[in-house]
This record gives sequence, C-alpha cells and structure tokens, in this order.
Amino acid sequence: MTALPDHAGLLAHFRQHDPRIADVMNAVGPHRLRPDNRYFQVLARAIVSQQISTRAADTIYSRFAKLFENRRPRPGPLLSLAEDDLRAAGLSRQKIVYMRDLARHFEEGHVRPRRFRSMDNHEIIEQLVQVKGIGRWTVEMFLIFSLNRPDVLPVDDLGLRSAVQKIYNLKAQPDARTLKTIGAPWNPYESVATWYAWQFLRLPEKESR
Repeated sequence: MTALPDHAGLLAHFRQHDPRIADVMNAVGPHRLRPDNRYFQVLARAIVSQQISTRAADTIYSRFAKLFENRRPRPGPLLSLAEDDLRAAGLSRQKIVYMRDLARHFEEGHVRPRRFRSMDNHEIIEQLVQVKGIGRWTVEMFLIFSLNRPDVLPVDDLGLRSAVQKIYNLKAQPDARTLKTIGAPWNPYESVATWYAWQFLRLPEKESR
C-alpha cells in the first residue's frame, strides 16, 4: 500500500501532475482523512444511512448503538437481538436483513478485517460486496474513509462527477471513462484528489473559481 505523504508532499505531487487540484488544495488546506479501524461499526452505519437523510441516519444509528454494551455494535450480539428491538430502533425489515448478513459475514470469517492490510482494493471490494446491501460505492467509501487507501477513484460518485465538471469547466458531467482519464494524473493519490473535489463543492463561490 502507498502511504499518504504530508500536505507539502501531496501539494508538490499535484502541482506537477494536476495544477487544478493543487489550486483546490490551496483553497481548502490540509486534508482531514484519518483511518478508522472500527470496521464493523463503519459498515453497519453505512447500511443505516442508505436512502435516508444524514439527520435521520444519525438518530437511528444512535438508537441502534444503544442496544449494545458501551454503545459499540458487534457481530455476535447483533445476531442475538430480536427483530422487534431492531425495528424499535428505526431499522426497516430490509436493513435488518442487511445488518444480520453483515454480522454473519464477520462472525463466520467470510470477512476477515485483520487481513485487510495485506489485501488490495479489488480483493476487499470483491469480499465486501458479497454482503447483502453493500455495493461497490459503499466499499469505495470504506476504502477511502476507514482504511485510508490513497488510490481509490469512485467513478460512479455523483458528487465527484459534479465537482470535476466544475473544476475542469466541462460542458457536462464526465462519465466513468472520462473521469478515469482525468484522474489518471492523480495516481497514486486518487483518494486525496477525490476528497478535495468533494470539498470544492463546499467552497464559497468566489474561492471555487
């Protein structure tokens, strides 16, 4: 795996390979990507968050976490919980199915988080998409935000497409092939460029020009 350099090192890379991203970096400042090794909780929260607002997801996940000792959801205890308790926390029947399938994958060793360090991105994607309710985009977010893999380019992410359109003054949002072409100079720090592209959308208009 390629480790993330410090801000100066990343800025030097993008100044050389993609000055537009370097300009965004100057406007935003150092990135805030930090690893999070609470893998089961991160993926459980991702399932909770599907197709609902951030505020609703925060409320439901908080209720869900209260069902566990120290408010830390774990695979074994989750499988022991009654469906009524999970429903009372706000989980739909479908998400309960997804949560239990996630827990079974961890409990039965189909997902082995201790091996993540030795696995490449593709291997982790292939492993996690076997869980019901978890697709490629969810795993890509997991790779970026939890494992801090530096070289993830989520070509189907609508936020990234929108940001790239604005940063590069494109007439339309780029498709996956175009995004791969634009993102080629970012290698091996595609995740970093993606994070900065997302932040670009939050900049005041005068700073994003």
